[in-house]
Formats: sequence, structure tokens, C-alpha cells
Amino acid sequence: MFNRRKVLGLMASGALALSVAMPALAQDSQKLRFSAVFSEQDIRADMMKQLAEAVADNFELELYYGGTLFKQTTEIIAIQRGNLEMGNVAPQDIASQIPAFSILTSAYLFRDADHLRAFFDSDAGAEMKAMAEDQLGIHILGPTYFGTRQVGLNIDKEISTPEDMSGVKLRMPGGDAWQFLGQSLGANPTPMAYAEVYTGLQTGAIDGQDNPLPNVENMKFYEVMSQIAMTSHLVGYDLLVISKEVWDGMDDAQREAFQAAADEAINWSQAEHLKREEELSAFFEEQGLKIYTPDVDAFRTHAQQMYLDNEISADWPEGMLDRINAM
Repeated sequence: MFNRRKVLGLMASGALALSVAMPALAQDSQKLRFSAVFSEQDIRADMMKQLAEAVADNFELELYYGGTLFKQTTEIIAIQRGNLEMGNVAPQDIASQIPAFSILTSAYLFRDADHLRAFFDSDAGAEMKAMAEDQLGIHILGPTYFGTRQVGLNIDKEISTPEDMSGVKLRMPGGDAWQFLGQSLGANPTPMAYAEVYTGLQTGAIDGQDNPLPNVENMKFYEVMSQIAMTSHLVGYDLLVISKEVWDGMDDAQREAFQAAADEAINWSQAEHLKREEELSAFFEEQGLKIYTPDVDAFRTHAQQMYLDNEISADWPEGMLDRINAM
């Protein structure tokens, strides 16, 4: 018969053998929940799938699209409360908590996607990213370009100048920065959730919306619009962010690898969006929409002056506008 001491010894040696044979149990991938309002058909959904695959050795990304996990504007709060680890958030949502960030939401600030990326890779961009990290607890991995925003309408009136936008109910996301952007175009901004825009255009609850052409295709907005005025008023981008707590919990090698994977995925997504924008104008014309370019200089002058005359620009970091323009 085995005595008690022998039994305990066998159990201990068996447990040791099990731990040696199954080391992966101690190295489970960390689960990171990701929330975005874009649909699963969006190019950026494929961007996130690429990122998830690239970091799969250490992290398991749970990807939620279409605002199914958290609605637009609530992702940052969810991260702050520990209910979310990653999000693709609008800079306007950051500006609602950090007024100085509103400079990065102003009309006609960035010239194109390359100018946008150059800024976020610069010392000036690092200062703004640090501001978000210190005050909101989010680490910005990079800007996710999704196209230049244009005005799509379901009215008969052709738009040439900001004065022509007077009285036009233009859907904008909630938040002061978004609403002011709509005002800077001369419109009557109307807050509405992204998922409700199609029905809003269909029923006449709104007269139009502003989005880049790929978004218009993804969400089928062109089915309930009659025209697109190519105002090119905003280089559209969101920010791929991760909880500062999660980021700080990584070691140096993990952070370097995660950032490199994010950069590669973002680069791919940007290139795909630029290519798609070139194709969509012709497609929308084939669908019966009128596509035209209004007096962009008149829109730019009107919008920039509205920002400079408004108290919103009082919070902008001193000299930041000049630094961006000089890039």
C-alpha cells in the first residue's frame, strides 16, 4: 500500500509534469475588445482584421462594428470606465473633453491624407497625442484616414456658396465640434446617429449628410440622395486608440510590435481608401446622382473665418495652426 507521504509526493510530481507539458496555459492571449461605428463592409474593418492577425500571438482582438457594442461618442467613456480596451474614435469626441483638440477638427485644416499623417508623425502631433493620453487615458496609435468629406443632399437646389446652404438640415454627429463644423459650411446642423442617416434622408428628416465617398457607398446613402457637392471641407479621419492602462501594461517589445502592426494596417487602409475615392465619383453618376464642385474657395474663406472669430479657437494651442500650415 502507498502511505500518505508517497501519495502526496506522486501528486506533486504529477502537477509539475503537467505544468511543464502545458506552458501555454500561463501565456494566454490578453483579450482586447474593439468598438467602432463603421460597418463590417468598411475598408477599416479589414484593417482591424489585419491588425488582429498580426498581434494574435499576444492579444486576442474582439471586433465589434456598426456601433453594436458602444454607440458613436461613447467609446472614450467606455475605455475610461474599463468597459472597453480599444476604439476607433472621432477627434471631435476628444475635443468634447479637451477643447484644445478642436483645432484638429476644424474645416480645411489638413490638405490631404499625407499632410494628416505628417502632422501626427511630427513633434507637434506628439504633443497633441500626449494631451489625450494624459487627460483621457487613451493612447493614440494613429489616424485612420477614411476619405475627404463631401456634402451629399436629397434636395433639388444646387449649392455653389455657403449662402446656398442656409436652412439646409445637414446631419452631423452629436457634439459641439461637429455641430460647429456644420455651421461653418453655412448649414443648419442636425445631430443624428450614424445608423439613422439612411432613414433620415429617406423620410426628409434631414436634407443631407457629410461623409467621404466610401462611407456613402458602404452605408448606401447614395440610394436616398440626388446630388453630391464636392466641398472637400474636411480630411476625414478617426483615431485608432487603446487604453493607456493596457498600453502601459505591455513590455517594450510588445509595444513596439503592436505599433508596427498598427502602422502597417493603417497604411494599407489609407491606400485602399484613396484608390476607392477615385472610382466612386463615376459610380455615383451612373446611379443618377449629380456630382459637381461648388466654389470651394468661398467655402474655405467662410469656414476659416468662422473658426477664427469663434471662441472655439481661443482654446487652440498657441502657434499650433502655423506649425500645421508650415508642414
